Amino acid sequence: MLSRLSVKAVRSQRLYSQSASGAYGNFSRPGRTRTAGPVTLASSAAITAGALLWYSSIKTLHNDASPAELIDKARDDLTIGFDDGALGGVVWGSNNYNLIAPQSPGVESIRTPASAAWLQNAALRDLALHERHAACVDARGDVYQWGDGFFGNSPSSLDAQRSPTLTLRGKHTRPPSQALPHPQPRPGIDQDLSSALNNLLTMLKFYLNMLFTGEKGEFFRPRAMQLFIVISRFVSISAGSDHLLAVTSSGRTFAHPITKNANSHGQLGFRKFDIPAQGSSGRTHVELIPKSVQDPYARSAPYNRQITEKSVQQEVLPDYNDEKLRFSDTLFEIPGLKGITMTQVLAAGRTSFAKTDSGRVLGWGANEYGQIGLGGNVTLDTITVPTEIVLSRTVSSKIRSKCLDIYSGGSLTGFTVERIDERGVRTVDLLMCGNGRWGGLGNNLFSNAQGNPLRAKSVSGLLEYSDKANALRPLVPHALSISPTGHVLLTLDTHEHSGSGGGGRDLLVWGANQTYELGNGKRTSLAAPTNLEKRDGSRVMLMKKTMKVRDMKGNAWKRSEVEQCAVGGYGNTIVYWKIVQ
Repeated sequence: MLSRLSVKAVRSQRLYSQSASGAYGNFSRPGRTRTAGPVTLASSAAITAGALLWYSSIKTLHNDASPAELIDKARDDLTIGFDDGALGGVVWGSNNYNLIAPQSPGVESIRTPASAAWLQNAALRDLALHERHAACVDARGDVYQWGDGFFGNSPSSLDAQRSPTLTLRGKHTRPPSQALPHPQPRPGIDQDLSSALNNLLTMLKFYLNMLFTGEKGEFFRPRAMQLFIVISRFVSISAGSDHLLAVTSSGRTFAHPITKNANSHGQLGFRKFDIPAQGSSGRTHVELIPKSVQDPYARSAPYNRQITEKSVQQEVLPDYNDEKLRFSDTLFEIPGLKGITMTQVLAAGRTSFAKTDSGRVLGWGANEYGQIGLGGNVTLDTITVPTEIVLSRTVSSKIRSKCLDIYSGGSLTGFTVERIDERGVRTVDLLMCGNGRWGGLGNNLFSNAQGNPLRAKSVSGLLEYSDKANALRPLVPHALSISPTGHVLLTLDTHEHSGSGGGGRDLLVWGANQTYELGNGKRTSLAAPTNLEKRDGSRVMLMKKTMKVRDMKGNAWKRSEVEQCAVGGYGNTIVYWKIVQ
């Protein structure tokens, strides 16, 4: 039986050799086929190995390539961008909605810092990231937008790349603090002031609508406010999920309802206001009652109850579409802050903050996780009245405390506080409060709620020797970005007192790290500030320099001073070059 099988195998081998010779040409004599077998086999193996080695070293993509091959090619095209020396953005984290790498729509996440091709050789005035879309202002003041929330459905291949698109041109958009100086009084000042306010509110409403709704086709001029008695300009503007805050150069504080949920947690600071009436030129008076006031036992009751008393909001607002620009066209002054001079306002997701000229802070709005910072004894979920936040609760009464800046994102809040003791020694602390479930508090603890602002470790009370003053100076945070999803980016001002030949600014990261948003290649959340490192193990330093700046189209603008700025989005991070005004 075995002999018959061997004979059949030999015959089949001869038939295969003859068919192969007929197909590719007979270059050897039939009699030498058996003796040349081992040599031919070895040669074929060597040629095959060489071909495989050469094929694996190239990155050729074919039209019928699988999605996995396209993703691998796009990921290989992303290279490190911190050391190239030119102006360019660096990104890492989630790319689900094609925000940080629109040129690579197949890449879902970037684990370590990589260069952004769409930000090469460009410096920006400002950049904002939302969950599904983003917007930026280039050197010329033109506004660009991109992301799946702006374009629509996500592209399925690299051929459908969607780079930032110009949506507002020639308006010279700039941060409010860099607005034009006070206009000089002249005849017809009321008309000029009304026109200036119209232009400012038009740009403000349009820009914020792009950030929160992604619309790009609707445009209108809001109603001029009649509340201004003296000539003022906006110096601080901040937008939350559904509301907006603004403060003027004279210290007056205003709020604006963007949607029907603008006062769900009392974040507006008032309830009653008016909106444009539908189908007429009149005004409709409405009242947005916070949920905790409308139904105080909603969260404590074991069943859903029917609210018997209907509010004005339930009766009137269902007929209004708050997704359009014309839902509300006016900024209203906050009654509880009248007569108090403010220098900064900050609108978090559902929380509001305001800082006085003396460095005291007031907060109101959502407080489920203690994100307002009113202390552990305050357990209310909603604060409807602006309430002062005591930032000196954890230090001696002999130490003077003053808030320098406020930062917030999602359910986390940060305060930079200046401390001066009885000897005159000055230090600066970073205080954090709110939801620290993913370590965002920076105190080596994972806490779901923290109502008392506590010092973040490793970045509070630092001193640095100044070459200029030949003395110790406090190491002040230069910038802080808190993302809505819970990761924190801190830029320490290690460049200010470094002297000639000094380096840049240290970038520290901590908090949530579920989609590689911390840039360390891992998915483990960090509960303490940690220096971000490059691939060679050295620290990432954000630089500052003066060079020729170009706009998003690649056209030369002018020579300007620029610095690297880190911004945290929904599970992602962008470091871009920002124009220093």
